[in-house]
Amino acid sequence: MMKNGKLFRLRRLSLAGDDKHLLVPLDHSVSDGPIVPADQWADLLRALVAGGADGIVVHKGRARALAPDILKSCALVVHLSASTACSADVNAKVLVGDVEEALRLGADAVSVHVNIGSDTEAQQLADLGAVARSCDAWGMPLIAMVYPRGPRIENPHDPALLAHLVNVAADLGADMVKTSVALPLDRMAEVVANSPIPILAAGGPPDGSDLIEYGTAVMASGCRGLAIGRRVFTSPSPAALVSRLSAVVHGGSGGGSGGDGTEPAARPDGRTDDMAHYSTMVAGIA
Repeated sequence: MMKNGKLFRLRRLSLAGDDKHLLVPLDHSVSDGPIVPADQWADLLRALVAGGADGIVVHKGRARALAPDILKSCALVVHLSASTACSADVNAKVLVGDVEEALRLGADAVSVHVNIGSDTEAQQLADLGAVARSCDAWGMPLIAMVYPRGPRIENPHDPALLAHLVNVAADLGADMVKTSVALPLDRMAEVVANSPIPILAAGGPPDGSDLIEYGTAVMASGCRGLAIGRRVFTSPSPAALVSRLSAVVHGGSGGGSGGDGTEPAARPDGRTDDMAHYSTMVAGIA
């Protein structure tokens, strides 16, 4: 029964039923402050759903405040980790929720953040393992957000390091892992080849370059999806941008539109060109 429950929930994380995923994290309000004015929150969610997001990621308090009709065709992921930009150590993530709470809120999955290389790595790993145990007991999918961050990390885009990180997520019980991309970007395929679980590529080019081309290159590397928050909710047209990102993830028309969702932009013709183009531009993933 529990196994079936996890399978049912995993299915709801992919609208197209192709085991590919476009998630929009909206947990930034804990770490950085409001992402939109309070009276625009419901409108933002409706725009993401209308655009075709497979799921949104929010903290438990936001999940409690959701109107029942908003997520009629979009999965709910409850994020269990937190820290703020005001902390003495911004990389020290702590658990602020549990699987049972997420179940009561109607969640389709939970997520936990771990910063490998941080001063509190050991506790974060212990928290991930504990949440994985609860997820297994309740049939809840677990998305591990695992990043190379902290004083012990020299190159956060090292393919070997990222391959290590995704295996940490898999070995401790995650069903999917969200992480940074390798650079040069064509080496992300090595990370994918070494991962026992699906990889969701985090963020996008922080320099403002084209997000659609970035997503196309990432999907070509074998990643199973994208998890993009800030570049979506700060877009002048979130619904349009999500629609184009969904086309990149799931296939279909619209993938050639501009990175902000409003203007057309030319794309390189081939997979190798896409990857080479973005390997020279991406300095870090948000």
